[in-house]
Amino acid sequence: MLRSLSNKLVLRGAAAVLIGLVAVAWPSITVGAFVFLFAVYTFADAIQQASIALSSEKAGPVAGHLLLGLLDIAAGVVALAWPGITAAVLVIWVGAWAVVTGGVEIGMAFNRGETGGERATWALAGVVSVLFGLVVFVRPDVGAVSLAVTFGIFAMALGLSQIVLGTRVRHTDKVVGHALSHAA
Repeated sequence: MLRSLSNKLVLRGAAAVLIGLVAVAWPSITVGAFVFLFAVYTFADAIQQASIALSSEKAGPVAGHLLLGLLDIAAGVVALAWPGITAAVLVIWVGAWAVVTGGVEIGMAFNRGETGGERATWALAGVVSVLFGLVVFVRPDVGAVSLAVTFGIFAMALGLSQIVLGTRVRHTDKVVGHALSHAA
């Protein structure tokens, strides 16, 4: 009954663990892969923008979507032509995101109605996020490697949890099958 789900979970988990190991072992390759995926995304979005533009009945949306599509194509070409610069920009973007969200989290530590533990958690998370963002601004090369390694660790943890879940589903399938065979 559940064997197919179990196998899929175990296979996806094993793939995630392998991807995580590659990301941790070779973070520069992982950063390059992120840049390549960004380029692929921009080209795919350019196609979507063109299809939206061509399906519109008014000139304003057509021009706007065509312009967005051209910007997408330009971003994809730049990403492929200058992957190092693209990686640095993507990392700095993540750093900016970390500083802004960290500031919001620190602000949330001062919300009324929160318990002391919740306030401390918000404040700590905010400080860590801001510090990470500042490190990324000062040393984007370290930030890129940190992001790749963090992604790798996350992928391995996710993969291991899927493998464990898959084996539990397999065990549940055997128990339910055994119970159904004896009930009949």
